[in-house]
Amino acid sequence: MAGAYDDVREAWELLSAGSGPGCVLFDFDGPLCRLFPYDRSMPLAKALRSTVEAAGLLDVLSADELTDKDPHVVLRAVHRARRDRDLGDLVARLDRQVGEGERIAARSALPTPGADGLVARLAERGIRLAVVTNNAAVAADDYLRARHLRPSFAAVHGRAADPDLMKPHPDVLHRALRGLGLPPEEAVMIGDTPTDFVAAEQAGVRFIGIGRNALKRRRMRDGGAKVVLGSYQPLLELISR
Repeated sequence: MAGAYDDVREAWELLSAGSGPGCVLFDFDGPLCRLFPYDRSMPLAKALRSTVEAAGLLDVLSADELTDKDPHVVLRAVHRARRDRDLGDLVARLDRQVGEGERIAARSALPTPGADGLVARLAERGIRLAVVTNNAAVAADDYLRARHLRPSFAAVHGRAADPDLMKPHPDVLHRALRGLGLPPEEAVMIGDTPTDFVAAEQAGVRFIGIGRNALKRRRMRDGGAKVVLGSYQPLLELISR
């Protein structure tokens, strides 16, 4: 358990060194909530595949992509096929379909334990907050408003029209930092996947991982993340002192 304690101390140092970072950038699905708990993303992924099939283009999906539960996998696959075919309209239609599904999912998303409290504590300390997500910005915005958290966030940045700019590309972090007027060395990102870590590293932003289970935590560590928490609670206890 010493390793877990060390991670909490390191996370605390990242969030409190000097007067604290200028901003904390939160990924949405995972660090703030579970947008599609219990594989609830599968119906949306199937709906996207139906749209692709109706367009007569199901052949652009690999065998794994034909069964994957992640709607973003389908979106990325069709976008990838644009290099050989004129699929711009279909990509845009799928993006809208994903966004609508994410917005519906946000209504019943499960709050990540301790996330609301961490947001409140950081905001109380004058640290500016922003969301940087591969989900639709409006879905994250809806969720934050329903939880009465939106006033704590300076901005919500979501998926760009070009799927190639989704994380691990650092585009969404760059947009957030430009909007806040802050350099990367004044930012800390909280994410829950290796792609979050890669995006943060490429943007020059320090990273704190949060993983609700051992598999997610191991994947982040295997991806290079040094500070990975299993829960916000020990960090909240330090911040509240």
